[in-house]
Amino acid sequence: MDRYPAIEDHGLIGDLQTAALVSSQGVIDWFAAPRFDSPSVFASLLDHDGGGYFLLAPDHPQGTWRQLYYPDTAVVVTRFMSPDGVGEIADHMPVHQGLTPSDRHSLVRVVRAVRGTVRFDLECRPRFDYARAVHELDVRGDTAEFRAPHTTAHLQCTFPLERDGQDVTGTVTLNGGESAVAVFTVCEPGGQPPQPTTVERADEQLQAVGDFWQRWVRTSRYHGRWQDMVHRSAITLKLLTYAPSGAPVAAATMGLPEQVGGERNWDYRYTWVRDGALSVRALLDLGFVDEATRFTQWLGERMKAHEGPDGEPLQIMYRVDGDPHLTEEILDHFEGYRGSSPVRVGNAASDQLQLDIYGEALYAIAEGREVGQQAGYHGWKGLARTLDWLADSWDRPDEGIWETRGGRKDFTYSRVMCWAAFDRGLRLAHEFSRPADTQLWTKARDDILEQVMTRGWSDKEQALVQHYDGHVLDASLLLVPRVGFIAPKSPGWLSTLDAMDRVLVSDSLVYRYDPEASPDGLRGSEGTFSLCTFLYVDALARSGRLEQARYTFEKMHTYANHVGLFAEEIGPSGEQLGNFPQAFTHLSLIMAATTLNDALDAIPH
Repeated sequence: MDRYPAIEDHGLIGDLQTAALVSSQGVIDWFAAPRFDSPSVFASLLDHDGGGYFLLAPDHPQGTWRQLYYPDTAVVVTRFMSPDGVGEIADHMPVHQGLTPSDRHSLVRVVRAVRGTVRFDLECRPRFDYARAVHELDVRGDTAEFRAPHTTAHLQCTFPLERDGQDVTGTVTLNGGESAVAVFTVCEPGGQPPQPTTVERADEQLQAVGDFWQRWVRTSRYHGRWQDMVHRSAITLKLLTYAPSGAPVAAATMGLPEQVGGERNWDYRYTWVRDGALSVRALLDLGFVDEATRFTQWLGERMKAHEGPDGEPLQIMYRVDGDPHLTEEILDHFEGYRGSSPVRVGNAASDQLQLDIYGEALYAIAEGREVGQQAGYHGWKGLARTLDWLADSWDRPDEGIWETRGGRKDFTYSRVMCWAAFDRGLRLAHEFSRPADTQLWTKARDDILEQVMTRGWSDKEQALVQHYDGHVLDASLLLVPRVGFIAPKSPGWLSTLDAMDRVLVSDSLVYRYDPEASPDGLRGSEGTFSLCTFLYVDALARSGRLEQARYTFEKMHTYANHVGLFAEEIGPSGEQLGNFPQAFTHLSLIMAATTLNDALDAIPH
C-alpha cells in the first residue's frame, strides 16, 4: 500500500448520493457518507496515518496490478497478477435512484481467484467525522460493528475477522474459481445491520448494478468518433449527481492540491451554479433529458428560495440539497496529501460575488427549452426579478469565475456572461410571451457589449483580456463564441485565439491565466487546467481550425488516467492535480466532443 498513491491512480464508484475512490492497489482511501458533502469515513488520501482506509488486496512481493471499469458501468475491477495466481476485486455501490435520501450506503467488494491460489488480506480502519470522532467496536466471527457518535457502520464478510485495536483485519485464501465478499455499510446511529452477505447475493447485486449502468448509457444519442470517452464522462457526471435533488457536485473529493505541497486545496463537494448550468447543454447533447430537467428545476428553486449575502438572487454554490451555508474551516490534524496543507472543509468562496453565474444560469434555462417550458408563471417571475436586479448590478467589480482571493476586478468574462443572461432572458420572454421589462434588459445587454468591446479589448495583445484596462489573457473567454457574444470566425475572435496560443497554450494544454501577471491572492503555481483545454478544442472547432482541434482533443485523451478519468489539472510531469474526478472537466470533454464531431461530419466529402 503506497503511502500516498497518485491522484489519478483511482477509479470512482458511487450510488448517486455519495461516492468513493478505489486505488489500483485495492484501497478505498476516500469515502464520505451519507452524502457527498458529509464528513469522511475513509480519508487516508488526506492523511495516511490518521485518515482511515479500507484495504482488500493480495499481498505478494512479485505482484502487478491492473485496474479497469467493467464496460459502460461504474463497477471498478482491480486485477492482481503474480506467479502464484491471478485475483480480482470488483468494487461497486448499490444504486439509490429515488428522490428520498437513503440512510444506508454500502461498499460491496467481491474478490475472486481467477486462477492459481491467491491470499487476500483485509484491513478496515474507519475514522469517522474527518477522524475527529472516537468509535467503539464489536467483532463477532465474520461481522463487525463500528459505533461513532453520529454514525454506525457494519462490516460483513464471508470469512473470519479479527480485532486490531479499534479496527479489524482478516485473511482469506482462494483457489481458482472461488470467491469471497466484504460489505461495509454506513447507516444512522443504532441502525440495524443488513442481512448476512453471501457470495450468491453479492453476485446478483453486482449484476444488477452493472445492468443499471449499461441500460442508462444505452439511452445516449451520441454515436460519434469518441464514444468510449464520451460515455465514460457521462457516467462520471451521473456518479457525481445527488439523485434526491438532481444537483451535481464539482468533484467527489476535498483537499487534493492544485500544487503538491501548496495551499491551493479546496473542498469541491458542493454544487456550483456555473458547473451545473453548463452541464445542461452537455447532457442534452447526449439525450439525457431527465438529468438536465432535474438540474434546471433545482436552479429555478434556488432563484425563488434564496438571496445571497448582499441581496444577490443567487450565490455561486450550495450544498447538494440547496442549503447555502458552507462555512470554511481548516482540519489542522490532517497533514494533507503529500504534505499539502491546509486541508479545508467547507468553502468560503460561497460568499463571493461572481456575476457570471447569472449568464450560465440563463444559458441553462434557455438551453432547456428542448425539454419543454420548465417554469410556470411564478418561476418566470423569479427569473424576471433576477434579471431586473442584474440590470442594476452588472457594472461592478467581482471575484470572477476562478474565485480568486486577490480582490475584485472588472472581469471581462463576468461582463460577457451578464450579456448572455439578458440575451437569453429576452429570447425566453419573446418565445413564451412572458411579462418582462424588455426595454431595461435590452439597454443593459447593449451597454455591456459596447463596454466589453471598448474596455475588455487589448490593442497590445489584439485580444479580449481577463479584466478591463489590462493585458492579461484568460482562458475563461474561450466560452465567448459558444454563448454567441462574438462570431467564432470574426477577425477579433481569431486574433484572440492566436494570442491565447502564444501565451496560455503549452504543448496543446491550456493554463487558466498567468498568476504572476495577474496575482490571485494565493501562493504557488498550478498546472494546466483540463477544463480550459477542452474549451480550447470547442473554440477551435467553432472557428474552423479542425485539424488543430482534433489533434489537441486526441492528445488530451492521453492525459486521462487508466480508466478514463480526469482531475482538475495536469501537472508539469503529466500527473493529475486537484480534486478528482472533476465534473467540469468531464462536461467540457462532452461539449468538445460533440462540437468537434459535428464540425468534422459537416466537411464535404
